[in-house]
Amino acid sequence: MTGVRAQVNLLVATTTAVVLAAFLAPLGVVLRMTAEQRAIADATTRAQAAAALVAVGQTPRDDEVALTVFYSDGTTVGAPARRGPAVELASRGEAFAARTTGGVEVLVPVNGLSTGTPVVRVFVPDSSLHSGVLRSWLLLAAVGLVLVGLSLLLADRLGRRLVGSVTALAATADRLAAGDLTVRAATTGPPELQRVAAELNRLAARIGELLQAERDEVASLAHRLRTPLTALRLDIDAVRDPQERARLGSDVEALIREVDELIRTARRPVRAGVHPQADLVAVVAERTAFWSALAEESGRPIELALPPGPAVVAVPAPDLAAALDALLGNVFSHTPDGAPVKVSVTATADRCVLRVEDGGPGFPVASKPSHDDTTGSTGLGLDIARRTAEVAGGTMGLGTSPLGGALVELSFPTTPGPRDRAQPAMIVTPP
Repeated sequence: MTGVRAQVNLLVATTTAVVLAAFLAPLGVVLRMTAEQRAIADATTRAQAAAALVAVGQTPRDDEVALTVFYSDGTTVGAPARRGPAVELASRGEAFAARTTGGVEVLVPVNGLSTGTPVVRVFVPDSSLHSGVLRSWLLLAAVGLVLVGLSLLLADRLGRRLVGSVTALAATADRLAAGDLTVRAATTGPPELQRVAAELNRLAARIGELLQAERDEVASLAHRLRTPLTALRLDIDAVRDPQERARLGSDVEALIREVDELIRTARRPVRAGVHPQADLVAVVAERTAFWSALAEESGRPIELALPPGPAVVAVPAPDLAAALDALLGNVFSHTPDGAPVKVSVTATADRCVLRVEDGGPGFPVASKPSHDDTTGSTGLGLDIARRTAEVAGGTMGLGTSPLGGALVELSFPTTPGPRDRAQPAMIVTPP
């Protein structure tokens, strides 16, 4: 049995049952003994009344009990019974009750007669000894069950309140983890849970303060970095050599993009939350539609291949869009006009793969694109794409496309519970 509520119910039920058993079991034994003593006392009274009649020479009769009179001459009157050792002992003048087969016999001697000492015997069967005991036990058992039921009802109400308070705290923590820093826990329930709720609220407030401080620091960093970059750009404009001015300007633009990416990375925890996710198919469709206008102007045929359903990956949608924009930007910057482009997504039970292919010159032979390659590329787009894949636990691969140019492949793990999908349906966007 699991769950706090179930464990509280089990504990209360077990404790109540043990207490009731410790109380009701001795009580049941006392009721049994009391019933026996009552039956023996009633039989003794009847035997004494019969002995009084025998003493005055009358013959006693009692149809309600098995009454027998044993005379000293060996004759018996009343219910048939064997003259056993107990009767012989009672004929010596001692009254007592003795256990016999099937019940108890009460023996009362009649003293003071000149003809001997008759003995009056009243037999009490076991059914009379325990009359009403079973009903009393059943009543006690019913009372015990009612008490256990009441205790379970009270325990369930207590457990429901306790579990409700804990569940509310867990829901508040989940919303905080999802990035909702305005949520606060209700300080209700037991004092201990009230203290936990208060501390959780303090933690939420502190997280908000820290995130605000981080955003302020990022804004300050951006301002401090962009100011000297702007001055540097103005200085470059004063360079007389056009080629040197173009080369330095390209380097400054690459540095500005690096700064922008640094700021974007620093702000990612605020934007993404703890459990980010996005539909890769929807993001790719939206960004490809955005780039299709530029593709049409440059005469580039762009082909889009997507699966029929969603492909959810553990990456924020803005990061996916930034990675795809960086890759498509590289294609448009480093391939001639008219070079074909293909963007595709495939999804399996555990992986989602994004491929960007082009019909350009491809990557340098025996060289991996980097910040200082000879093609003029800064490598920033590939670096953005690589980090986006690695943050989600994926990988980036480079190769040669069947179109003749470069192939960039980003592989992402799917989120829990993906469904197998068919092969992607081809959608062709004309140039």
